[in-house]
Amino acid sequence: MASFGSGMAMRVNDAMLPQLAQTFTVSVAAAAQLVSLYAIAYGVAQLLFGPLGDRYGKYRVIGWAVVACSLSSLLCGLALDFDRLRLARILAGATAAAVIPLAMAWIGDVVAYEQRQPVLARFLIGQICGLSMGVWLGGFAADHLGWRTPYFVLTALYAGVGVALFLSERRLPPEARAMRRGQDSALRRMAADFAHVLEGRWARVVLATVFLEGLFLFGPLAFVAAHLHRRLEVSLSTAGALAMLFGMGGLGFALGSRTLLARLGERGLARAGGVSVAVALVTLAFAPAWPWAVAGSLGAGLGFYMLHNTLQVNATQMAPERRGAAVSAFAACFFLGQSAGVSASGWWVEQAGSEQALVLGALGTLAVALNFGRLLVRRG
Repeated sequence: MASFGSGMAMRVNDAMLPQLAQTFTVSVAAAAQLVSLYAIAYGVAQLLFGPLGDRYGKYRVIGWAVVACSLSSLLCGLALDFDRLRLARILAGATAAAVIPLAMAWIGDVVAYEQRQPVLARFLIGQICGLSMGVWLGGFAADHLGWRTPYFVLTALYAGVGVALFLSERRLPPEARAMRRGQDSALRRMAADFAHVLEGRWARVVLATVFLEGLFLFGPLAFVAAHLHRRLEVSLSTAGALAMLFGMGGLGFALGSRTLLARLGERGLARAGGVSVAVALVTLAFAPAWPWAVAGSLGAGLGFYMLHNTLQVNATQMAPERRGAAVSAFAACFFLGQSAGVSASGWWVEQAGSEQALVLGALGTLAVALNFGRLLVRRG
């Protein structure tokens, strides 16, 4: 449920961008700063939360972060102008940064590598459903409820989940609450942890790959709902509902991950995921009617999770003795790539249109996936 809330917060503004632009008298590209600034804060905050999770216990740090998410979401809902909303979104991104990366690292601590990919895929059902619900709720709120409502929903959700996390933490066995003691200063520990992660050549490959994945896929993806609203002349609610099917494609992967992994292997998953994303984004770019958008959103979600889940599993094994820092570095690169992609795509949408931005995203994601599959083969 914490992952669900984090996914909602991540994409809740996508379908609201046209209304936010109108409400605050800014361009759609400027309104997209609410997406990119969240991603920047999310990425940078990983430098703090990874070592904190290793030091004080990953599960406990997640609990406190979720409580902070409730407060930052409340500030978003109460913002009086665009500048304050941007600041609140920065805080929201920073507080949410602990949830998914530390949860993945915690799973890496307690689940053997051979069983880890299906378990991670099932865990991601929460995030996937949250991504879908965020896009849909944003579009529905834009048409019927007002832009503040989703933030108040997130406030209540996070508050309830925070209480549940602290109650369940008491029942965990000692090994699932493990923390690493040390005498060094916090800053020195952080520097040492991340330096240790970056020593590995394969770690550098995985981090560079996930940065480019975020850049090429999630940059243009932030504009899909607005693109469908304009191209198909549908309401923002309908556009959000079409875009939310991205999550349903991901859910299909999560439910069938064990079978897909057995048939395709890690290399095949990465390659097939890139092809699926590329075809899907081109379909969304030139969809002549809503059924095409349904197929495009489903295909994009399926392909993304085929590629991204393969990257995630490799991330959990980059530095097992510093797993919190390793997975946090992975998430930092992913979200910094997203932020750069949203900014670049926003500029490209203004200059050349959303169709071209989606096509560029398709080509870039395909190249990234095929290259990672090639490197997996060479690694053996």
